[in-house]
Amino acid sequence: MNTISNLRKQLDKKEISSVELTKKYLENISSKSDLGAFNTVCEDEAIRAAQLADEMIASGNSASLTGIPLAIKDNICTKDIKTTCSSKMLGDYKPPYNATVIEKLVKQGFVPLGKTSMDEFAMGGSSQTSAFAKPKNPFNTECVPGGSSGGSATAVAAGLCVAALGSDTGGSIRQPAAFCGITGIKPTYGTVSRFGLVAFGSSLDQIGPMANSAEDCAIILNAISGHDAHDHTSRNHNIDFTSLLGKSISGLKIGIPKEFFGDGIDEEIKTAVFNAAKFYEQNGAELIEVSMPSLKYAVSAYYLLACAEASSNLSRYDGVKYGYRTDSPESYDQLIKKSRSEGFGDEVKRRILLGTYALSSGYYDAYYKKALAVRQKCRSEHDEIFAKCDIMLTPTTPTVAYKCGENIDDPVKMYLADICTVTANIAGIPAISVPCGLNKSGMPIGFSLSAKRFDDAKLIQFADLFEKENPHPVANI
Repeated sequence: MNTISNLRKQLDKKEISSVELTKKYLENISSKSDLGAFNTVCEDEAIRAAQLADEMIASGNSASLTGIPLAIKDNICTKDIKTTCSSKMLGDYKPPYNATVIEKLVKQGFVPLGKTSMDEFAMGGSSQTSAFAKPKNPFNTECVPGGSSGGSATAVAAGLCVAALGSDTGGSIRQPAAFCGITGIKPTYGTVSRFGLVAFGSSLDQIGPMANSAEDCAIILNAISGHDAHDHTSRNHNIDFTSLLGKSISGLKIGIPKEFFGDGIDEEIKTAVFNAAKFYEQNGAELIEVSMPSLKYAVSAYYLLACAEASSNLSRYDGVKYGYRTDSPESYDQLIKKSRSEGFGDEVKRRILLGTYALSSGYYDAYYKKALAVRQKCRSEHDEIFAKCDIMLTPTTPTVAYKCGENIDDPVKMYLADICTVTANIAGIPAISVPCGLNKSGMPIGFSLSAKRFDDAKLIQFADLFEKENPHPVANI
């Protein structure tokens, strides 16, 4: 299992070149194309970037990610490279600019392997709503990899890249990380610029890394975080995400919220997560019980907020400015109606309708305004919890990865699967998913750690400690 830190040493010692490393990963992508991880493979761009990286290394000017092959979720803009959001609506779209995170990675001399498949416009929890490649779980190809960053999770878990970028609106990094046995972090809202991330829910979306270790996630976050003049929600807190690696957790407190261990959580997952808690206790941490009563309203509030923002953000796709345009419309109204009807998939349409309904006259106070109240209650409960403890520990998902096609026609069941992840987005706090074993069927289980805003380095400290003693499971493919 390659990690950024190990490859950095090999590249700088000239034990391997970036070109050789990149070709190896491109070969892996080609040989495992049936996993459906990528919508676009950037072979020519990757080789050129690797050549430039080797020149940087030879001159002694390498950075932490110079020559490192990474994959990019297909809703993050890449100049002159397709950014489709796995939607027919943007099937041929090539942005004229890079997202801020891509610009920062380019300055580091990274190697872009390609754009990973995802749920259409990041709407879904399985990556099966994609209009193009439908990624599979490397641990069992009959199962989903999770979503919406499922292609990125598949690529990392299957060894198709060293690490990948994803985006997280309600768990879209952490849930697929748990399903695929890797580490994924949603940083504090505002830590990473959203400029160039195709918007779903603007007050919830956050770009983050998915990798084979918490340390790798920290290295990537150090490269992509910071204030950006293009994104006024971004903040510059000068966090060194690696600063607490290897530090003792003795005397620190971990909160265990009882509401996250109810009847809907699989018993094997409960056991694995409680075992992770015991590990931390054995390493000097104190476990305390905490409570989050608002959890029972969290999924409903999240979907009202996210869908309301989505209905606004996706209104720009009208067949006029850019994106899919229907053939031979009879009128201007028909142009918009047909373009949107033909360009969007069923799940995107469902969420646009739900969001528009929640914002409409007569329903705004009954739905959207109440969802905002729940958001504030969720934030205050998190503040109360983190006044008592340093970290909160929960399951990442209520179940392990399910079979492809299993929940696609049952949106309620699919939405409820987000119960363990959405509160972090609602509150804007950081959260990381860490693998903690396999169930009896050999499918990965993950636990989640969360902390107060801008305590991301502490999450990585705890995750790294666990990983040092409990290596990631490896997919047998």
